Amino acid sequence: MTEPPELLPFDGDWQNYVERVYEAFVESFVQPDVWFQGCRVTAPYRPESQGKHFSFWHVISEAPHPGNRNEEDRIPDIARCERIRWIAWAVRQADVGAEGVSWWENSRGRDTHVVIWAEAHDFAVILGNRRDYYVLKTAYCDLRSGRRRAFEKEKRRFWQGQKG
Repeated sequence: MTEPPELLPFDGDWQNYVERVYEAFVESFVQPDVWFQGCRVTAPYRPESQGKHFSFWHVISEAPHPGNRNEEDRIPDIARCERIRWIAWAVRQADVGAEGVSWWENSRGRDTHVVIWAEAHDFAVILGNRRDYYVLKTAYCDLRSGRRRAFEKEKRRFWQGQKG
């Protein structure tokens, strides 16, 4: 596994910082082609918010509580912002089977997602599985122990099911 890209540290000025983070997101994930398992990974733009990709806001923020699905209530997370360039890196590492980066599928309602987890860096990317492409759903860092346990259980169950 290669090391992840450098963090993008917060400079104390949110307006300036969010523009730098968005620029890094576009340069590292949107403009280059990112592929996973032979399919392109896209970053949904619509519904656009504040002139930026919908998926951008989703990966740099979190809901104030688990039941809140209102996108306007999401709270920016500096740790997620700092790791914005890690998203494409993690997808590429999973695609080549790099040691220390695992992936599996899970279901949420009627949707199938791919979870990509760089365990040593405590970083995860969630992709929505479409028929012939993937969409970036979100990314997490600094995972809580409960989420790590859930990931381990999901991963084990998925790969055991693949063995038949």
